[in-house]
Amino acid sequence: MSYSYLFKYIIIGDTGVGKSCLLLQFTDKRFQPVHDLTIGVEFGARMVNLEGDKLVKLQIWDTAGQESFRSITRSYYRGAAGALLVYDITRRDTFQHLSRWLEEARQHAQSNMVIMLIGNKNDLEHRRAVSTEEGQAFADANGLIFLETSAKTAYNVEPAFINTAETIHGKIVTGEIDVSNESHGIKVGMAGNAMGVGGLPGLSERQNTSNSRGGCC
Repeated sequence: MSYSYLFKYIIIGDTGVGKSCLLLQFTDKRFQPVHDLTIGVEFGARMVNLEGDKLVKLQIWDTAGQESFRSITRSYYRGAAGALLVYDITRRDTFQHLSRWLEEARQHAQSNMVIMLIGNKNDLEHRRAVSTEEGQAFADANGLIFLETSAKTAYNVEPAFINTAETIHGKIVTGEIDVSNESHGIKVGMAGNAMGVGGLPGLSERQNTSNSRGGCC
């Protein structure tokens, strides 16, 4: 078995916005209401199917949002094909910090990296502090894709990861991304046990690459 491409993703944003919960929902299809704060990075992977017949493996690095770990996070921008930039719709400060995250991403990542802006926790509509229109306006102004999600209910979690992959693949098709250059975060089809756990499509793998300690996702 083999996949057509491997895409490397990075998930960025303030601490507590739900980055780890989004990854867990996407890779394991479950929600963990109390999640340890990510210390350093966590890793997850999953196979997805694009255009009905094109298997792509997503290799996803979930980064710590705390300022003290930013130097570690910066090293993961290099060689990333896609980034999920996440804020919490119930915390306006996480939205206000987006410009800083975006500036950092564009400073350290390759120029063709596809960025998906995610307004997470839209299940908490009664606590909303950032409107959908504001999120869309920020995305439009900065050339980003935009979706609101809920890691708790799984709303738009699949589209967030898959739409990003589809956009990356579109850039490959048009020649905007050179797949022979691995600094773009893409590897062309690898043979062998490339289908996730047990060689089966749709299954995922997930591991911590560093320790975690108490807090929320």
